[in-house]
Amino acid sequence: MAGEADSKAGAMEAFYRELESKSMGALWRRRYPEGGSGESAAAYPPMAWRWRDIEPFAYRALEMVKPGRGEGERRAVTLHNPYTGGSGATHTLTAALQCVNPGDISPSHRHVAAAIRFGIRGEGTVTIVNGEPVPIRAGDFLITPSLSWHGHISKGTEPMMWMDSLDAPLVGMLRVGMRQEPYPDEIEPATKAIADSHSRFGVGHLRPVWHKAFSPVSPLAYFPWEQSEQALNEMAKVGSSLFDDIAFEYTNPLTGGHVMPTMGCWIQMIRPGTHTKAHRHSSSQVYHVFRGRGATIVDGVRLQWEQGDFFALAPYCWHEFVNESSEEAVLFSTTDTAVLEPLNLYFEDAYEENGGHQKVTGVYEDKLPALEARAGGRPGS
Repeated sequence: MAGEADSKAGAMEAFYRELESKSMGALWRRRYPEGGSGESAAAYPPMAWRWRDIEPFAYRALEMVKPGRGEGERRAVTLHNPYTGGSGATHTLTAALQCVNPGDISPSHRHVAAAIRFGIRGEGTVTIVNGEPVPIRAGDFLITPSLSWHGHISKGTEPMMWMDSLDAPLVGMLRVGMRQEPYPDEIEPATKAIADSHSRFGVGHLRPVWHKAFSPVSPLAYFPWEQSEQALNEMAKVGSSLFDDIAFEYTNPLTGGHVMPTMGCWIQMIRPGTHTKAHRHSSSQVYHVFRGRGATIVDGVRLQWEQGDFFALAPYCWHEFVNESSEEAVLFSTTDTAVLEPLNLYFEDAYEENGGHQKVTGVYEDKLPALEARAGGRPGS
């Protein structure tokens, strides 16, 4: 019997080698992970970038780099997640801190990847998107859809910084990107009034009667901070999410859907004394801490954050938010939910154990070695 079993095992191994020699395989050899409802299914650990680390590099870049044609058209410090195997903050989204000096002109160009900007500090910069000059100030949010011409002009008196986030990893994964295309002149001329789209579509429940076209790309390019802040404060009076406290998604005013087909964007307030319940979903998310301080418990690991920090969460990680301070915390985030929902690939689960709260097993900095081990080590290590 033993000889027969050995003979059969040998024949199977030979069969597998023959399959591999022809670039084939055997599906029945694949093993799928098993786990209870409270266990993590995250593809990679959380990743945090601290403002105290980012800010010095930003000011050095302001001194050393001049945007323009040639060496580099944008002065941006990019945030790389070593667990994703690429240069993104998640496997589908990038994050960066773009910095401009007074008098800077960042030449107009376009590319397949869609982008967003969220103002962090400063003012006096205008980005021209398809002929529309759009101001950027702290808390302002604006979109740059795929293949839109866009360039930046700074007329401020101090440096300005904002968050960039693009769907570039997704575009690269799908192999639909192309080389960045420069505008024929240094900067695209402004052919519309400043914040033209906000004048037309800035009140979400009203639409110009002559505008008949509907598109998955929002015609509203500019969402000023004053409106976002007012919405957060008004919603705080009447209701909240069990998982995200006071949270809004920026939307296409004509469809009520995401602002762009591949990216969704949120503004979120965690009120003092709040501890949300945990949940998980199939989308990844990149957060910037616009105001305040708090923590996110991710698969049992407490990740503290404060104003200026960035952090990224993988699909299917359990997470909940905590604000133990006396001040509100405001988070801006980008997510790939928009591309998952039309494919029926967006899933969400509530954490059912321990009243909806995870058991905290440690803090982020102390748990980094264990997180890396869970992820199989940092790529390249």
